[in-house]
Amino acid sequence: MVKLDLITKNNKENDEYYTPKYAICPLLKYIKKGTTIWCPFDIEESNFVKLLKEHGCKVLFTHLSFGQDFFNYFPEEKIDYIISNPPYSLKSEVLKRLFELKIPFAMLVGVVGLFESNKRFSMFKENNFEIMYFDKRIAYFKDFKEQKPSLNPPFSSVYICSNVLPKTYCFEELNTNGGKFFSSQP
Repeated sequence: MVKLDLITKNNKENDEYYTPKYAICPLLKYIKKGTTIWCPFDIEESNFVKLLKEHGCKVLFTHLSFGQDFFNYFPEEKIDYIISNPPYSLKSEVLKRLFELKIPFAMLVGVVGLFESNKRFSMFKENNFEIMYFDKRIAYFKDFKEQKPSLNPPFSSVYICSNVLPKTYCFEELNTNGGKFFSSQP
C-alpha cells in the first residue's frame, strides 16, 4: 500500500487536468449499461461521472480532496469497472494496484514512455491488458465551467484496459466537434 503522505507529496499541480467528453465517448460502447463504475480520481463535475451516468451506469466517484486516497480506500459496493484519468505522476503505482485488484478497468494515460521503465515493462508483460489508440491527441482542460483546452500535450493518450475491450488493441476516431463517434476495429 502507498501511504497518503506519498500521494499528497506526488500529487503535482500538473496532475490535475480533466478529460473532455469526446475522449470518453469511444469507450462507452464497451461498457455495459446498468453496471457499477468506480471513478477513483473524479469529482461530481467530471465528464467521466456525467457521461457514464448518462450511459445508464451507477457511478461512484472519489477523490483525494475528499480524503479518499485510491491506494488506501475502496468502495463498499461491488464494482464492475474502474474508469478514470489517473494522476500522471502516479501512473505506475495506479496501474500496479489496478492489476492487483483484478477488476476490469480503463485508464486514460499518456503513451510516451509507458513501456520504457523496467517496472512497468515487467508489469505489462505479466498481466493481460488491452489498449485503445486514437487518431489524434486529446486536449485536456483545467476548468469544468469553461472546458477550454489548456493542455494539448506533445504526446498521445491511450486507454490502458483490462477485461474491457474485445481485442488486445482497438483504434478509435475522436470526434472533437461533437456528433457520432465511429470505430475502426482491426
